[in-house]
Amino acid sequence: MSILEQKKIISSIHPFQNLTSEQLDTFIENMDIVYFQKNETVQAQESIPKSLFFILKGIIQEKQDDEVLSIYSKNEIFDSVSLIENYSKNSFVTAEETICYTLPREIFIEILHENQELENYFFQSIAEKLNNNILYEKNKEMANIMIAKVKDAKIHKAVIVDTNISIFEAATIIKKEKVPTILLKDEFGEMYIVTDSDFRQKVILNRMDFDDKIVKISSKGLIYINEDDFLFNAQLIMAKHGIKRVVVKNDKDEIIGILDQISLSSFFATNIFSVSNQIVKAETIEELKEASLSFIKIIKSLNAKGVKIEFISKLINQLNKKLLDKVYKVLAPSELYEKSCLVVMGSEGRGEQILKTDQDNALILADDCDILEEKLREFTTLFTETLVDFGFPRCEGNIMVSNPYWCRKKSDFKDLIFTWINEPSGDNFMNIAIFYDAVCVSGNKELLTKLKEYLFSIADNSQQFNSHFAKVITSFDVPLGFFDGFVFNSKDNKHKNEIDIKRGGIFILVQGIRSLSLENKIFNTNTNKRIKKLTELGILEEEFAKELTMAFNFLTNLKLKSNLEKLDKKSDIDNYINPDNLNTMEKDLLKESFKIVNKLKKKLEFHFKLNYV
Repeated sequence: MSILEQKKIISSIHPFQNLTSEQLDTFIENMDIVYFQKNETVQAQESIPKSLFFILKGIIQEKQDDEVLSIYSKNEIFDSVSLIENYSKNSFVTAEETICYTLPREIFIEILHENQELENYFFQSIAEKLNNNILYEKNKEMANIMIAKVKDAKIHKAVIVDTNISIFEAATIIKKEKVPTILLKDEFGEMYIVTDSDFRQKVILNRMDFDDKIVKISSKGLIYINEDDFLFNAQLIMAKHGIKRVVVKNDKDEIIGILDQISLSSFFATNIFSVSNQIVKAETIEELKEASLSFIKIIKSLNAKGVKIEFISKLINQLNKKLLDKVYKVLAPSELYEKSCLVVMGSEGRGEQILKTDQDNALILADDCDILEEKLREFTTLFTETLVDFGFPRCEGNIMVSNPYWCRKKSDFKDLIFTWINEPSGDNFMNIAIFYDAVCVSGNKELLTKLKEYLFSIADNSQQFNSHFAKVITSFDVPLGFFDGFVFNSKDNKHKNEIDIKRGGIFILVQGIRSLSLENKIFNTNTNKRIKKLTELGILEEEFAKELTMAFNFLTNLKLKSNLEKLDKKSDIDNYINPDNLNTMEKDLLKESFKIVNKLKKKLEFHFKLNYV
């Protein structure tokens, strides 16, 4: 194997990509290649370790006496902990023929202390490793922003008019079309441009006659760019020519729009403020729909820039709330809006829905709301259909305002909650979980608060209820085998060699924390905020709470990363990931995250005495 190939292998194993060129050379100069037969002891228990091993081929089992604790395979290392402590607590035995690179302990320790990033990594807690891996992945993906295309940014509609129209007519068109710029075309096909600043600086300041031809204030010499060109190139072109906008064409040489400096800057700044402002200023459903279509670009941009998953969730959640509030205000009859509370539930209520999934919403009416039933149903149907048009699919379980079950007066909801608590069933426990996660996005928040207080009061101190509510987690298995291998559903041919990361990790963690939070009457809906509150109340130990938070963020981040890739490929968005598509570090941290979920599951089984329910 060539030196170049050796370097490539070592650099591909996290965290050794942080080695300097000289340190990598030192590794290569001091490495040997060794071969082991099946069932051969590579490093004995209670021995003094001499080398760090990089597996090129084969499988190594870590054992304590005869119990297998973990398994290492191709492109993984072992055992850095033994080398640091200069003592091997466990033995390492081959499960099949194995080939490894070996690096002497003294070289590893020497480089470890020379390289701060390596030292930090090998002395971190698992919570710190989970957090720092997310940051590492984001920094690696940050380069993606540099390959964004022109078509990824907001391109203003190209409005092309005749050069013979008047200034007044042109101004009227700009207002009607809601564009900052118009293009002119004469009888010879020559193109001109007029911007909003031309009206201010040339027409108003020079006191021009509004009946003058618009061509008098236009400019020639348009600069064009293809929609598939890099956005970064558009920025360079604008800087080079000292202009604030370029005309965008497609591959057929057709003008499709105008990219201006504001749109360009907004894209690189994630466009959050401008989209938020767009929602606030919107007067029509079409304007709100246009704003909602920008959410995916914002998510991709924030993700590529290294913004933590919890902050992306928070930002997108705020935009979603603003959007739904404005849609409700635009569509709702006045007598309804003043005496109602629109709520979102499930992952959106928890502030953990990033990409648009299905709708989970409800409408609570004040008891003295006197809207006619027919008018109410007409509105709720329109509201649901509008969200579908915005890209929020219908809920498969029909948990939407258009379903009368989830649209009723406050007193009727109290009766419903009473039934959910006192008539235990799978559906009722699910409804409690959904409703407990509800937050108000528009209308009278007090209506929801009073219902949650009622929920807490009738479920108060009922060990039987709390245990049954938590028991659903026992129906879900963490997809991690006894030997730390991933467990797949052999009956699911569609998702062969894939893991349902929601069922196997995220749901168990969310429902577990939700159960503890409901038991302790916590109003917070977000999982991380619930963990923090449970820690403040002494229900969770601080270190375990930190592990839970990091595991939840890692699993959620992995799910988002997978779904963004599927979105680009125009594949169905789901909860499945293939571990083979993960790097070694991600596989390790996925295993560690599942272990943390398992630890929570065991604590909950003991706390709620789930084995007796």
